[in-house]
Amino acid sequence: MKRLILLLTFFGLLSAENYTFLVQPYSKEIELEAKIISEIATSSLHEEIKLFIPNMSEMEKKVYSQYFTLTQKCETSNFVFVNKTVDRETLCDNTKRLFFTNNYRKLLSDDKYYGALFWNKSRPNIVFIKNRLDKKAIVLPSTFNQFIEGI
Repeated sequence: MKRLILLLTFFGLLSAENYTFLVQPYSKEIELEAKIISEIATSSLHEEIKLFIPNMSEMEKKVYSQYFTLTQKCETSNFVFVNKTVDRETLCDNTKRLFFTNNYRKLLSDDKYYGALFWNKSRPNIVFIKNRLDKKAIVLPSTFNQFIEGI
């Protein structure tokens, strides 16, 4: 009986490798976020997007690289997505690039950002600030009109 239990345990451990996907990091939210950011960036800039995300994780690199050309430095980018808390020194000037965030409060408090994509109740929310769009001469397709706020 002990041998039978030992044998079943051994075969169970061998087949456990088939279920490791259950402990892999969940990337569906990051994939959806990357698709939305891709749509926003391509609608905002009418050129090849060179994306910079400060403190990017390996999972983010893997997912975002499917949609963008990623850069290691802010200075070589034309679109910056700040999805974590970062020091001001990490970010470059905002004269030649567009800044987007995932924090609504950061969007409201810092004129550098023209929009935000944040999650609320497991749903993505998109917000653009009208006067910042005008200031940067960004013309979005009419499909984004519902997300523009006149703050």
